[in-house]
Amino acid sequence: MLPDDTKVVSADDHVVEHPRVWLDRLPLRYREVAPQVDRGADGRDVWLLEGEPVTDFGLDVVAGEDPREIDLGPRGYRDMRPGCHDIAERIRDMDADGVWAQLCFPTLAGAAGTTFSRARDPELGAACVRAYNDFVLDEWCDHAPDRQIPLVLTPFWDVPAAVAEVERTAARGARSVSLPEAPHRLGLPSYSTDHWDPLLRVCEEAGLPVSMNLASCGAPQGVARDADAFVSIALFGVSSVVACVELLMSPVFHRFPQLQVVLSEAGIGWIPYVLERTDYSWERHRFWCGVDAERRPSELFRDHVYGCFTSDQAGIDQRYAIGVEQILFAGDYPHADSNWPHTRKVLAEQLVDVPDHEARLIAEVNARRLFRFPA
Repeated sequence: MLPDDTKVVSADDHVVEHPRVWLDRLPLRYREVAPQVDRGADGRDVWLLEGEPVTDFGLDVVAGEDPREIDLGPRGYRDMRPGCHDIAERIRDMDADGVWAQLCFPTLAGAAGTTFSRARDPELGAACVRAYNDFVLDEWCDHAPDRQIPLVLTPFWDVPAAVAEVERTAARGARSVSLPEAPHRLGLPSYSTDHWDPLLRVCEEAGLPVSMNLASCGAPQGVARDADAFVSIALFGVSSVVACVELLMSPVFHRFPQLQVVLSEAGIGWIPYVLERTDYSWERHRFWCGVDAERRPSELFRDHVYGCFTSDQAGIDQRYAIGVEQILFAGDYPHADSNWPHTRKVLAEQLVDVPDHEARLIAEVNARRLFRFPA
């Protein structure tokens, strides 16, 4: 079971940036094009970048709402829990939820900063990344340093600039770096190339795990255009399945033997099958496919990759096939998949048949070790 003294650490939650994040931090020359909130006549708050709408909130801010009453109607800051964007209120919501610490991905910025990768002015995009990181380090996480794990972004579309930003933020206390799980879907080289080597090297050298959120490169591919939105929601984790196999069969973990990667928010129940199937394929097809790796994909996984779940009884039941020390918990506040304010209760129910020492690893210890976030 989940021992009473376990302090739950979540490796995947989300911060909704408050309206002044960029207006207060960007140079004055960017004031007109900086990210800022516009309230429409229908009451919906929409974020603008370079004067154009880039996102609203939708299912990103519905924690605690009855699933039968959730809709995608007009929604703004006044319609969401203050804990979505106010750190003091977030800590109160965490206390009510039974969650001690969180690692938060951004909202407007995109899980890996992808919103800023689309800016017409690349320098503005890079400045927005730096401003977001300063907000995370100086305001969001500094409010309660033992409750928030600093996750930073990079201007990944410019590798030298991304390297410089990792170096800058690592020196200031960053504990993880968010990168897109499938950069080739964004028109950039894949991780099978050496394009990303300088960035992955600096992450390895700084001891910063790479967190790859399943939403970092958009909806899962292959879904029918006329399919209900439910289909994409149910299949979002498939994107991480593909990313996992691509990473395992790439040179990444051979070039960077200390690099750690978290497949955030994708669940874990699929991992045993995928590892078994990838090993099976490796045994039979690596010769004619030109794969010269000497280590099985499943061995690389256990040295380098972590899974992350919110509600995944199948994965918990198969935890030994995954590796108990490779499993992290995800609260997903304030998204629609969040169990707030019953997160600890739901997690304990999933761990009811798990020995105490394993439950501690899954709920707290693995994340503290990986992110170098001691109690």
